[in-house]
Amino acid sequence: MGWNVVGTDLSWPMLCAAAERARETRGARGDRSAGRLDLALAPMERIPARDRSFDLVIAHGIWNLARSAAQFRQAVGEAARVAKPGAGLFVFTFSRNTFPPETEPVRGEPFVFTQFSGEPQCFLSEVQLVAELGLAGFVPEPGVPIREYNRPQPGSACSGTGPVIYEGVFRRAFTPSESSSGAS
Repeated sequence: MGWNVVGTDLSWPMLCAAAERARETRGARGDRSAGRLDLALAPMERIPARDRSFDLVIAHGIWNLARSAAQFRQAVGEAARVAKPGAGLFVFTFSRNTFPPETEPVRGEPFVFTQFSGEPQCFLSEVQLVAELGLAGFVPEPGVPIREYNRPQPGSACSGTGPVIYEGVFRRAFTPSESSSGAS
């Protein structure tokens, strides 16, 4: 669709699958000139890209895999590093509402739990998500609500084994120096 895309993953098979899907899609459209796809074997906290080079960052089901709040914050900080001022951020991540309120996080961690998979994973409340992204310079997109999916209704039995998910749109805020210098 004309976008230049950088995709990262720690799974070589996932990167190969993405490359194959891109080839199939381009072949089906007969369009070899629209956009570019670069794939990199890289962790979420070290994106192989220049500072302020992305118009859009998509964190789809990745930040919840951070094993600590520190790793989560590094990954969010890395997204902020590569995002241009005003860039969009689409987030799809686990909600704290996956667990009953009495469920305790890992000792010393504000939002890391092992109860879902046996491995440490991040499950934030909406307030925590907005605050953590805000510390890195991302603000909620006005007029676009943060949505929560798969949350059981009060009084109903838990109907599935999947996590409750947040989906939200944020924007990389301009700093005073960026807005006064005319950066776009």
